[in-house]
Amino acid sequence: MIPIQEQDPKFISANGEFLSLSPAGPHRKVYICKQGLTDKEVVARLKEWGPNQVTFTQKAGWLSVFQRFKDPLVIQLLVILTVAAAMGNFYSASVVFLMILLSVGLSYVQERRSASAMSSLQKKVRITAVVVRNGQEKEVGIEGIVPGDTVVLAAGSIVPADLRILTAKDFFVSQSALTGESLPVEKSAKLGSLDARGTLESPNACFMGSNVVSGSATALVCATGRNTLLGKISERTVRRKGATNFEKGLHNFSMLMVHVMVIMVAVVFLIVGATQHNWGEALLFGLSIAVGLTPEMLPVILTVCLSRGALLMSKKKVIVRRLDAIQNFGAMDVLCTDKTGTLTQDHVVLERYVDVTGRESEDVLRYAWMNSYYQTGLRNLLDKAVLAHTDLDVDHNCIKVDEIPFDFHRRRMSVIIGYGGRHVLICKGAVEEMSAVCSRYQVDGEVYPLIPLVREDLWGEYRDLSTEGYRVVAVAYREFSRSKTAFSKEDETGLILLGYITFFDPPKDSSRSAIQALLEHGIAVKVLTGDNELVSRKIGMDVGLQVGHVATGPELAELSRDDFLQKVREASILARLSPIQKEQVVQTLKEQGHVVGFIGDGINDVMAIKSADVGISVDTAVDVAKESADIILLEKSLMVLEEGVVEGRKVFGNIVKYIKTGASSNFGNMLSILGASCFLPFLPMTPIQILVNNLLYDVAQIGIPLDNVDREYIEKPRKWDITNIWKFMMFLGPVSSIFDFCTFFIMLYLFGCGAYQKVPLGVAVDSTSTYLASFFHSAWFVESLLTQTLVVYVIRTNRVPFLQSQPSVFLVLTTFTVMVVGVWLPYSPLAGFFGFVPLPPIFWLWITGFMAAYVVLAHRIKTWFSTRFGYL
Repeated sequence: MIPIQEQDPKFISANGEFLSLSPAGPHRKVYICKQGLTDKEVVARLKEWGPNQVTFTQKAGWLSVFQRFKDPLVIQLLVILTVAAAMGNFYSASVVFLMILLSVGLSYVQERRSASAMSSLQKKVRITAVVVRNGQEKEVGIEGIVPGDTVVLAAGSIVPADLRILTAKDFFVSQSALTGESLPVEKSAKLGSLDARGTLESPNACFMGSNVVSGSATALVCATGRNTLLGKISERTVRRKGATNFEKGLHNFSMLMVHVMVIMVAVVFLIVGATQHNWGEALLFGLSIAVGLTPEMLPVILTVCLSRGALLMSKKKVIVRRLDAIQNFGAMDVLCTDKTGTLTQDHVVLERYVDVTGRESEDVLRYAWMNSYYQTGLRNLLDKAVLAHTDLDVDHNCIKVDEIPFDFHRRRMSVIIGYGGRHVLICKGAVEEMSAVCSRYQVDGEVYPLIPLVREDLWGEYRDLSTEGYRVVAVAYREFSRSKTAFSKEDETGLILLGYITFFDPPKDSSRSAIQALLEHGIAVKVLTGDNELVSRKIGMDVGLQVGHVATGPELAELSRDDFLQKVREASILARLSPIQKEQVVQTLKEQGHVVGFIGDGINDVMAIKSADVGISVDTAVDVAKESADIILLEKSLMVLEEGVVEGRKVFGNIVKYIKTGASSNFGNMLSILGASCFLPFLPMTPIQILVNNLLYDVAQIGIPLDNVDREYIEKPRKWDITNIWKFMMFLGPVSSIFDFCTFFIMLYLFGCGAYQKVPLGVAVDSTSTYLASFFHSAWFVESLLTQTLVVYVIRTNRVPFLQSQPSVFLVLTTFTVMVVGVWLPYSPLAGFFGFVPLPPIFWLWITGFMAAYVVLAHRIKTWFSTRFGYL
């Protein structure tokens, strides 16, 4: 254990330097130990510094309730509540208050339950780091890392805290999350000062939010959680993600309803005020109409739909990290996927090891095994396959001297072994890149120059192996004198090509059927891979893709923008892509109007995952890929993905049902009120009756999130179409007004409500006229509630309701209950309170006929609309 100067406690020293842990703390002596911290020290530091967490989003606490009052729809209801209370109409005010409580309260409860469920689900996707504790390397959750921990980093690791590098080898990190710079930067153990603030330019400092691109390192944790640079930024800045397609659609719908409401309220206010000569009553009546047009249950419906969808998707092994990604998941029409492990079995086996002439060679196998055995970086599937193929005895005369880690630009890695008085650099990697650094080749122990003619022959051997579906890796070596002890990638030149090792990763049995299912659901599949085009073509054909020309990264790099757009649009397989090119392909597809999903699990997939509308990863992915994803699959299979897409479309379908039903029904009712206000000598319905009608209707809609969705609706991607929603409202809304006016007619001329005697303002209305007005109000209240509740069954499906499409039991229960309550109210003890009177039996015959005719006409209009403008 190395004692450190007993100075300012906020510093830990390594090799004579001081590292800031925090800007303040009690004075004490701190030690750095090569054995790492003990469990006792970890517990003490966790207690002092807290868990290593940076919270960017608020939990659904009680303070979040007040945030809901910023919603324009809730503000609208609050204004109505205030005006009603100020005018002394406490009955109406109490009903509006109940509606606010229902909207805000249920939305809060559902979101809290959803947040709790999502927290439980996300615990299945654990982000970890490797630390040294009690003298051993140990994998722990990043939330348990404390200041003073020694962290072991390799390619693919996420930087779990603010660190100071102690040792490093070809260590590159991406700081794009902090700086926006996509190019990785090299970090080393070079001494440098680091104050409490820290600087991104410090050569020996890494910060939480970064990720390791290549190389390896050990580092000391100097700050965790909110004391990190990322934590400080999060405290000062409220980060707002750009509006998603889902959020834009909701905003556009809200604005549509606000515009309609303003016009309707203004017109009704003027008409009622001019005809009834009571401007106060006209104002309250106009505000009641505003309530009628307000979809105040939309937040509840959204929360229930999304949270229920996320829970159902979790049962299908799909975890939703961001709820608003569900709609984009359902709207996705292009899926870009990596090849290895997604289309294939992710179980690579070493099939052949041959020299450059195609003959089996034990030398090639032995050199490949030593390269995989001695490397310390992130072992990929090929390394594991080599080591699993044979268990060679380690020659104790072989001593590892150095290592040149793999990176995605060189696409190769090397180890340097001391053996027999020489240092031997053993390199394996992609054939294209290896060919460029080899100048000789070896056959039967003899070394020959790699002249162009021979090079072409050897390239043909590689091509033959690749076309058979093998993944081919070249193995080469170069000898150096023992005096050379430090190596870098510049030494990977003049190599001797020894031969090839071939691997096979067969397609999954489910890949062909999964791709076919995705195509049937309107999702085009594109394979974006770093593998060569020959292997990619073979796998693509095996899984049923329509493979034409396979576009390659070098080919795309030479194209103009227009040609690039066309090539990306036409190609189903794009091979030999760099990470940046994967991101460019995703961005190009988005620019063409597609909703793009990208599924990947590697470091080279992170930029594309972040760029996609829906970033998808798997629970076995590297940490940085999981952290970047919106959706995480618990099973790396396209079949699981297809099931998740179906659930996403069901969620969106139920949300649109509420919007279509509410918008058209409410608009029709308000049209009826507007028309009735022009010729009736009394209000067509009192303000409190309008509020109660709207409240009951909202309760009936609570069953929509649990409703069934027709098979044809989920067969293709669905997107927001506000223009069509507007048209639907304009066409179907007036249909309900037709039957409203029929009700007005029979009430005025068959039931005698036309005998109402209008009197001057201030003069009491006689009892007969009061009864006639209440009779009219009761009749229209019942007819309006029953028809708009019943029409839910028409709008919810494009088929013939009940006969061809069955609603959920819960929707039937909520709508039937509301209809029963509506029929009961005029006969109930509450009738007098709400201004209702009993209705004669003959009235129900008329209403039954109106309801049947309304359902038939609404279905015909809906069918015509779907044929003319498309199914929403």
